[in-house]
Amino acid sequence: MYRHMAADQTHGGQPTDSGDVVVTLDQIPRWSDGDFRYSYEIEDPNFPNSNFPDPLASSSGAESSGKVSRFPVDHEVNSKIYLWRGNPWNLEVDAVVNSTNENLDESQCSPGLHAAAGPGLAEECATLGGCRTGMAKVTNAYDLPARRVIHTVGPKYAVKYHTAAENALSHCYRACLELLIENGLQSIAMGCIYTEAKNYPREPAAHVAIRTVRRLLEKQKDKITGVVFCLTTTNDTEIYKRLLPLYFPRDKKEEEIAISKLPADVGDENGETVIDERKIRIKPLPNLKKTSSPKPQRASLDVPVSDLVMARRNSSHLEAYLDPAFMSIIKDPDQRRKEQWERTARAQNGFNFAKMLGFGDLGGPKLSAAEEYSLHSRYLAKANSLNLSEIAEMKILYRGGVDSEGRPVMVVVGAHFLLRCLDLERFVLYVVKEFEPLIQKPYSIVYFHSAASLQVQPDLGFMRKLQQILGRKSQRNLHAIYILHPTFGLKAAILALQLLVDGMVWKKAVYVDRLLQLFRYVPREQLTIPDFVFQHDLEVNGGKGLIVDPRTKYVYQRP
Repeated sequence: MYRHMAADQTHGGQPTDSGDVVVTLDQIPRWSDGDFRYSYEIEDPNFPNSNFPDPLASSSGAESSGKVSRFPVDHEVNSKIYLWRGNPWNLEVDAVVNSTNENLDESQCSPGLHAAAGPGLAEECATLGGCRTGMAKVTNAYDLPARRVIHTVGPKYAVKYHTAAENALSHCYRACLELLIENGLQSIAMGCIYTEAKNYPREPAAHVAIRTVRRLLEKQKDKITGVVFCLTTTNDTEIYKRLLPLYFPRDKKEEEIAISKLPADVGDENGETVIDERKIRIKPLPNLKKTSSPKPQRASLDVPVSDLVMARRNSSHLEAYLDPAFMSIIKDPDQRRKEQWERTARAQNGFNFAKMLGFGDLGGPKLSAAEEYSLHSRYLAKANSLNLSEIAEMKILYRGGVDSEGRPVMVVVGAHFLLRCLDLERFVLYVVKEFEPLIQKPYSIVYFHSAASLQVQPDLGFMRKLQQILGRKSQRNLHAIYILHPTFGLKAAILALQLLVDGMVWKKAVYVDRLLQLFRYVPREQLTIPDFVFQHDLEVNGGKGLIVDPRTKYVYQRP
């Protein structure tokens, strides 16, 4: 699909004539080369964006910076920067960046990516569970010359929320570079992340991109060999040629010019915007009572929010600063943790009889909505990062079609739950991952208990834990649990779940004794049914007017 280009066919970041040409990193001009010179003394009158009103800039920018350059000349860092005019899909690098939306939709990705990578990329993106704004996820590159594709979601831009959008965009670039390092990769090609599709002004976006890359390279330059800025328009190319010397000066002259040309705010050590309103000012509290051995007061400190992990609150002195109504809903973290421990101890003591009856550990306090959301998020993030194919091959849990009302169906096969051969923790991760797309809307569960009584089943404590991890949304959107071939022991266990765990979920259980009865709720063509379920149904209900076609497994009434 791709062919390699001779080195003399690329020069100065010019576009290639053919989209199926592979360009290697050594064929792209480095930023440290002398081909990208831009005159700051004479601005280009033909480029309308050369005087774009940068919201970061201020009239006092030069004076505040003084004579000390905030981005001094660093030849080692400069040697890792490349400027390329064209799409990154033609570059033979370790990773390319795809700017997409939160659902990783093919229609909202960087133009030309999926066409060049092939259908496998879209199929893998569909398994990632989306991506949040400012974050990034990595996939294989399939038919691309690159080894990996890093997908990131850029922010929507509004002048009113400029700072939030700016920091989210900075997170995009930093997350891509951090993923590059985490995956043992060294070179990356990235275009302008969603500057046009989400109304982000092009020049301010370029400031954020360049300074974020500079700050990360200062810390991780030993782990990254090349960062290629890929530009597809003349405007973007001119903007980057004009701004790169500010953050990556190649000599003392460019460094001196950058002192007066840089905006007033060039971010913190990570490239994020820092403004006074986002700091917590710690000062001595007023009206303190003097004691016999007064402690020396500390000087005032300006501590960024990111550096302040936890501050102890003293309500008697903070009442002068915070609204009492606001303070009434906030508890001291230590006090909150102590109350949680006390609830756990009471719950465990109260449910010790459950263990004696063989129901498992039903202790522990009931989680709040926020705690359940946090627990579910942690498990989902871990599940998305692991390969759980060995759990999927056991066919304990898999997607069915839809029920008679059009709700999606999840199928559970009890006889496949081999407790002795199963890692319960990895099984829980697999359940969370598989249920995540279903629980957003009403859904149903079909449970085949056929021949499952021969297997050792999990206790009620495990079921309670799994229910807490799935969260309240899964409980609220669950329509029904259709249980085929229930036994007396199973009905007793569900009754215990209704009484001891959660009646809202387990009261939705619908007992189904025959396959034909199940097909009233879920059509036959919507289910993949194991052969032994038909055999079990024949053994239990064979004399009650059922005929099973051994070839198609369809069930008919006797004539």
